[in-house]
Amino acid sequence: MDPALIDKYRQETSGTQNVIHLNNAGASLMPDRVRDTLFAYLQSESAIGGYETFALYEEELNRFYELAAGLINAKSREIAFAESATRAWQMAFYSLPFDKGDRILTSRTEYASNYISYLQVKKRTGVSVEPVPNDGHGRLSVDALAEMLDERVKLVSVTHVPTNSGLINPVEEIGQLLENHPAVFLIDACQSVGQMPVDVDRIGCDILSATGRKYLRGPRGSGFLYIREKLLKEIEPVMLDLHGAAWTSPDAYEMRPDARRFENWEINFAGKLGLTEAIRYALEQDAAACWNRIQELATLLRECLGDVDGIEVKDPSLEKCGIVSFYSLRKPVDEISDELGKRNINISVTGGNSTLLDSLDRKLDRLGRASVHYYNTEREIDQFIAELKRLL
Repeated sequence: MDPALIDKYRQETSGTQNVIHLNNAGASLMPDRVRDTLFAYLQSESAIGGYETFALYEEELNRFYELAAGLINAKSREIAFAESATRAWQMAFYSLPFDKGDRILTSRTEYASNYISYLQVKKRTGVSVEPVPNDGHGRLSVDALAEMLDERVKLVSVTHVPTNSGLINPVEEIGQLLENHPAVFLIDACQSVGQMPVDVDRIGCDILSATGRKYLRGPRGSGFLYIREKLLKEIEPVMLDLHGAAWTSPDAYEMRPDARRFENWEINFAGKLGLTEAIRYALEQDAAACWNRIQELATLLRECLGDVDGIEVKDPSLEKCGIVSFYSLRKPVDEISDELGKRNINISVTGGNSTLLDSLDRKLDRLGRASVHYYNTEREIDQFIAELKRLL
């Protein structure tokens, strides 16, 4: 990537002047214009009122659907705003009808919130929850999935990029396998949308959830849900309010025809506007070039960490993303994270129970997690490694 372009990104992101931010898989630094959009909306609410501000910004708030659809190659009617990726995922998952004997197939790197939901539905309905074995590179094995498929499989649900490593699950291959199977294909794209190109048409998924705060560089408390149009005709949200449906007679209601039936009437409108601006900013960039930049920085980071005595990099798989996880033999990773924070270097820590099956498989405990974005620099990685060596 052109160094001048990286300088531009950093000039447009004031936070890069304050910290070395290697916690983009937690929450990225927002571009200044996203911050300014949030502030302007809140200032307007304070000055003229909440309903009045909504009316002032209604046209721009409605642009969210077109922009989010463009980001993942969907239709605007297939997009709903959500307060988080978890909220989006749960609204879709809990709306699917399950019966005793149905099977849910998932990955061994599944995120805790998702797996807890599977287990709750298992307890309520008697479905079976079956993690698909990994291939030799730690990814969900498409061959194993093919052998497990039968007419009782109701849902195949996969986390695209796990929270605890740089692994990327083969979602396009899974989509090809499921093309002629009636199972619903659900993707948690919390860590992938904004980091790498994501195309729901190429993937062939029926449902996808995404967040604003991570690689999209939007505000916390924002995300979105994609539901393929053909599935919209078949499922009803587990909860409805007067936004998702109209009360048409004393004993009847009529749902919206689009994905917005999964929304609530009352939402964080400032957050929605901020996410709209973050998506617009993302669409203005060369997605492939940004993805290449992230991969280059992550490769450099893994190489540098591998040379630090007492540090073990714990990322499996061949193709890796911008999340780099590591274990420390010499000092607890929580202590490392705290000490780095005092030096204005941000990383995070992921616990074993956040991806319990994978942690048990690989005998992992708490891991340090450093996650890069395209606005990070090689110099920042050098500074991080130098401080890490001093701490150890």
